[in-house]
Amino acid sequence: MKTATLCLLVKRNNAGAVNEILLAMKKRGFAEGKWNGVGGKVEDGESIEQAMVRETQEEIEVVVRDFHKVAELTFTFVDNPEWGQVVHTYFCEEWLGEPVETEEMRPQWFNVNGLPFEQMWWDDKYWLPMVIEGKQVKGDFKFKDSDTLLSQSLEESNFNDGDR
Repeated sequence: MKTATLCLLVKRNNAGAVNEILLAMKKRGFAEGKWNGVGGKVEDGESIEQAMVRETQEEIEVVVRDFHKVAELTFTFVDNPEWGQVVHTYFCEEWLGEPVETEEMRPQWFNVNGLPFEQMWWDDKYWLPMVIEGKQVKGDFKFKDSDTLLSQSLEESNFNDGDR
């Protein structure tokens, strides 16, 4: 099973609640046509956090600064076992540069009350609202194919400082 990262840039309102989140439309390859965070697989010799920083810079040209882990999500695919991955998910609240469109991703800010769940992975509607509320979660999701979620389980977690 591959190890991967996902980074979501977030903005907070005056009360400290997350009110905007940056999603990016995948323009090619795996997950093409879906809104998601940015990220990808961890390369040999790279830490999970180093991969998240690299992938974010490659995909939307921002350098993440202040980030913390909000989820660890395991995905299995019955029809395509090679797609299986454990995704370490981070919220980033401070970055350098402005998100820009690249060959792979088209970023867009969304109000958290208007997320395009119908154009996202089916699991997102389960875990994303929880992390927006400030919870940390571990989840397991089993898909038949990229559009058919067979089962899901979620539990609150508490990532230590080693997990950021």
